[in-house]
Amino acid sequence: MSDTRRRVKVYTLNEDRQWDDRGTGHVSSTYVEELKGMSLLVRAESDGSLLLESKINPNTAYQKQQDTLIVWSEAENYDLALSFQEKAGCDEIWEKICQVQGKDPSVEVTQDLIDESEEERFEEMPETSHLIDLPTCELNKLEEIADLVTSVLSSPIRREKLALALENEGYIKKLLQLFQACENLENTEGLHHLYEIIRGILFLNKATLFEVMFSDECIMDVVGCLEYDPALAQPKRHREFLTKTAKFKEVIPITDSELRQKIHQTYRVQYIQDIILPTPSVFEENFLSTLTSFIFFNKVEIVSMLQEDEKFLSEVFAQLTDEATDDDKRRELVNFFKEFCAFSQTLQPQNRDAFFKTLAKLGILPALEIVMGMDDLQVRSAATDIFSYLVEFSPSMVREFVMQEAQQSDDDILLINVVIEQMICDTDPELGGAVQLMGLLRTLIDPENMLATTNKTEKSEFLNFFYNHCMHVLTAPLLTNTSEDKCEKDFFLKHYRYSWSFVCTPSHSHSHSTPSSSISQDNIVGSNKNSTICPDNYQTAQLLALILELLTFCVEHHTYHIKNYIMNKDLLRRVLVLMNSKHTFLALCALRFMRRIIGLKDEFYNRYITKGNLFEPVINALLDNGTRYNLLNSAVIELFEFIRVEDIKSLTAHIVENFYKALESIEYVQTFKGLKTKYEQEKDRQNQKLNSNRFRRDAKALEEDEEMWFNEDEEEEGKAVVAPVEKSKPEDDFPDNYEKFMETKKAKESEDKENLPKRTSPGGFKFTFSHSASAANGTNSKSVVAQTPPATSNGSSSKTTNLATSVTATKGSLVGLVDYPDDEEEDEEEETSPRKRPRLGS
Repeated sequence: MSDTRRRVKVYTLNEDRQWDDRGTGHVSSTYVEELKGMSLLVRAESDGSLLLESKINPNTAYQKQQDTLIVWSEAENYDLALSFQEKAGCDEIWEKICQVQGKDPSVEVTQDLIDESEEERFEEMPETSHLIDLPTCELNKLEEIADLVTSVLSSPIRREKLALALENEGYIKKLLQLFQACENLENTEGLHHLYEIIRGILFLNKATLFEVMFSDECIMDVVGCLEYDPALAQPKRHREFLTKTAKFKEVIPITDSELRQKIHQTYRVQYIQDIILPTPSVFEENFLSTLTSFIFFNKVEIVSMLQEDEKFLSEVFAQLTDEATDDDKRRELVNFFKEFCAFSQTLQPQNRDAFFKTLAKLGILPALEIVMGMDDLQVRSAATDIFSYLVEFSPSMVREFVMQEAQQSDDDILLINVVIEQMICDTDPELGGAVQLMGLLRTLIDPENMLATTNKTEKSEFLNFFYNHCMHVLTAPLLTNTSEDKCEKDFFLKHYRYSWSFVCTPSHSHSHSTPSSSISQDNIVGSNKNSTICPDNYQTAQLLALILELLTFCVEHHTYHIKNYIMNKDLLRRVLVLMNSKHTFLALCALRFMRRIIGLKDEFYNRYITKGNLFEPVINALLDNGTRYNLLNSAVIELFEFIRVEDIKSLTAHIVENFYKALESIEYVQTFKGLKTKYEQEKDRQNQKLNSNRFRRDAKALEEDEEMWFNEDEEEEGKAVVAPVEKSKPEDDFPDNYEKFMETKKAKESEDKENLPKRTSPGGFKFTFSHSASAANGTNSKSVVAQTPPATSNGSSSKTTNLATSVTATKGSLVGLVDYPDDEEEDEEEETSPRKRPRLGS
């Protein structure tokens, strides 16, 4: 019994004037040698650690509130509170405090809060040493009472004395009786005075007065007094709102009358604080701290009482998931849970943990799965708010549920896929709900909050689940809006017809749109039938931007999962289609996605980009942008500048070899010239390395040559030098092996080139490789886009012939590992027909 009586929660007041829970433990009062005095000690009930050690200072003002609270200040900005489970325990500790300070335990506050300047001022006013004498509570004295209440607010000691006087004489109830009389007599002046009086009493910040004012008997009259603000021409109708408009709905009948009364009281007091009272000035912000505390502790009590009533919660869940429950009833149940979860934020961490575990055990997540798919926008919004509380509290709990669910359900009805579909189908023009849901999804797939779990495999298991069961749902709008494949679009429309028409309905009519389809063809692939471009609908563009933001997050925080997905789906190519968007923000999102990939400096990604020629849409966007100096221009240049600074060799070579002709005219930044310089420096290093390798490889052969030269006759001198080289096994076999290798590689490159995307819009590529007369004349013509071999009737046989000719032309000499444009120029001087030298190192 004693343990329960002394059980307390320790609270501290933070900078935002909100109470922070420091833990639950058991309090005792004992002499502490180090502090040299009687002290309050609170030891945690979980591990016995010391939560609080506070000396009972003779000059500290302790306040007793609501029979179970003791509040005091340890320093100027450090307020503490002990909330007792039982009134008896609070009374015991209060007696100890009063005993140390020599006070009567019947008082509610042990000291007057004054500073030195106050003390000096009131020493000159001996009449203040007694309780303030209140005027008689009569109509003709209301002005005098109002002046008195207003005058004491600037003085802490006078506020305390006035509060004691009001409490001792039952003065507040008498004032409220006068209010009824004034209202009956339509005494406007008296009502204005009563507004000032009641408002001033609230600013006295006394819990004992609040308990009187906010009782069932008095609270509506208090609200009535606050309707008659002298600054308003007409009084407000707050009581009418509270009694007629604001209806208290019991989704399940509450049998506990104390709980019902506490809920009514909390709602009305919150209304007074948020709606009726004006926003406090900087000088008044501390006047209502006790009112904030009053509401806070009421909410804690409400949640605790509801949580303990398992029968009540079970009934709520049963009705929420019952198919027979009508929509209006289900809406009320969801709104109840939303408010219930909001109140739970006042609980201390361990109690909040138990609260959400109770909800999970009762089936809150399966219930949310049902209501989030309902047509009612209000219900879906409330369900989203509840889901956000759950994700914020424990992402792991939600992840565990969806992975277990995947073993029993189809992908379409998985909770995360329901969330993704709600994001995709948000009808809000600004996609407010979609933004909120995207944030929740990001929290769920964030590996950072998976590390603290005891289940070490959570990260790999959940990401495997997400990419296997959910990623295709997330990327469906993106893949559909960047595809010309009719089947893929039809599949998407079939699965997302729920409200995709809201998202994709064009802002203007298109004469060539299909009447039977809710989605205009223009919104899928643009007006140009021969080109895959992104939609021009603003709402669709916003949705795709959100999806890209989430995919960019995946690139940054996931490893092989997103890499495999990008490679398998050729996702970057599809994303870069959006560089054509007329919405610059969407083009920037696509560019940001590519920038994150390049920022990883992963050679797998780099090979994927170069093989797919994926810089083309970026450079096209830069050239389309012209001379405009805007964010798109800066972002593209920053991408290339990053490649230059980080010296990513494979990308540098690809850009210079294929695109430099188009970019060399850009001179307002040195980025592209810098890339060319890096490329040439690397080329020189490779040549030096190649020459060094040749010398090392021929050293032994050279020694043999010299020995044979001295042993042979002078007339056979020329043969002696050449013969050993011809007999050298490696070099003798090299041309044949090389020729076979290059035949295979050329065939593969030809297939790759045939699979590269072709721009079919009018005008073709902005810059293309040209096999023109200049090439035939021996001048070097550099490709800006992927180079294409000249078309021949023989196809691959032509390549083989050219290759054999090229190899034969080397006459058994060693072939360089890397081919450069300069080498081609030298070859072209010797050859009469244009051809490319095979690239062994490409």
